Amino acid sequence: MKITNYELRIAKSVSRIGAALLVCGLAFLNVWAQNDGSQQNQTGKAGTFAITNARIVTVSGATIENGTVVIQNGKIAAVGASVTIPANAERIDGKGLSVFPGMIDASTNLGLAEISGGVPASVDVAETGSMNANAKAYTAVNPHSSHVNVTRVNGITTVLSMPVGGLISGQATVINLNGSTQSEMGVVPNFGLVINFPRISTFGGFGGGFGAPPVEFGEAVKRRDTQIEELKKIFKDTENYARAKEAYAKDKTLPYPATNLRLEAMIPYIRGERPILFTAERERDIRGVVKFVEETRVKGVIVGGQEAWKVADGLKKNNIPVIYTNIYNLPVRDDDAYDFLFEAPSKLQQAGVRFAISTGNDGAEVRDLPYHAGLAGAYGLSKEEALKSVTLYPAQILGIANQFGSIETGKTANIVVADGDILEPRTNIKYLFINGRMLPLTSRHTELYESFKDRK
Repeated sequence: MKITNYELRIAKSVSRIGAALLVCGLAFLNVWAQNDGSQQNQTGKAGTFAITNARIVTVSGATIENGTVVIQNGKIAAVGASVTIPANAERIDGKGLSVFPGMIDASTNLGLAEISGGVPASVDVAETGSMNANAKAYTAVNPHSSHVNVTRVNGITTVLSMPVGGLISGQATVINLNGSTQSEMGVVPNFGLVINFPRISTFGGFGGGFGAPPVEFGEAVKRRDTQIEELKKIFKDTENYARAKEAYAKDKTLPYPATNLRLEAMIPYIRGERPILFTAERERDIRGVVKFVEETRVKGVIVGGQEAWKVADGLKKNNIPVIYTNIYNLPVRDDDAYDFLFEAPSKLQQAGVRFAISTGNDGAEVRDLPYHAGLAGAYGLSKEEALKSVTLYPAQILGIANQFGSIETGKTANIVVADGDILEPRTNIKYLFINGRMLPLTSRHTELYESFKDRK
């Protein structure tokens, strides 16, 4: 078959395009190879360390103006104004420096999403469908996420990472920000069940998205109530499933209950053995959570909590803590004061509601956690309470206060050494320990800074 000149030109053009794509592909692979996550595997060094002559902010007790912290076997071996330092300890002169417990962000998606706006394959925060109680954030966490280093070099050592979407999103996990595998990072692999509590919404229709006509309030209430009934049915089905399993275990002549992984995952949560994280913002929705907790007798935690202080009576009565995520958000109503959201943590504290401050971020800006607490400290919270809101208080809410959240002998050595107030943007982190390992203070941000700082 004879090939015309036109066809030959087309073939050559296609060949050139293919070559160009190949070059681009190789260039991309080269960049990827240079950013392969190996930096995230720099898990530091273990050993015995003594931070001397430092100001020690214990959080749980009095501040020691000139003292020593000894780290050994991953734990805080000693802390005080006068302690015995092991002969083999690597000494760190802390003169002019302050020692703090590592900060804890109790509501993030860190490790589940890398580039949420343009690389779908790097995002694993949600499953399809409305009921995914069996989905575990722990198994989806990417230990090599660049967000890990970017976050921890700012003094955040532990986070809760949670799935999103649907009615029941799945199970959140508590992780330390160091390790090459999920098992190395895991603190509480399956901490709590995430339920997006049904809310009254008149904006954008029901699943209609932007541009959909608004829904009348009465219709919005009906839809909210329908979802709550669906949630109650799931709880009832789970209880029946659990009873059927228990009955079969005692009497094998009974019909064998077919395995249901979703209901199986729900059992410890509906029985109050593990907490349920209810996402809710408005007063009416939070009151709905309080009522639901009273009826089902589950162990509830509010995540979000924009107007939680207005429901202080119900929250205190049912021992429901609040993980507050709205410091960086704008007031919702036009007539809300500019500092409406800044003051909320202080109002929770004054009302006697247990609370913690969180970024509520997907990973990239979890590093700003100290500044969230700092803002709350400028609008009502004392400095001591602001610091506790990102250290001891989240540790208590997450049930890990026996290991984290303060500087005490026997606790895990998640330690931050800084040249100033850890909640101040001007403060620099000088040393960082997670599980007693001294970690390098490097991240993608520090590498970019070093690469470009001297360019003109």
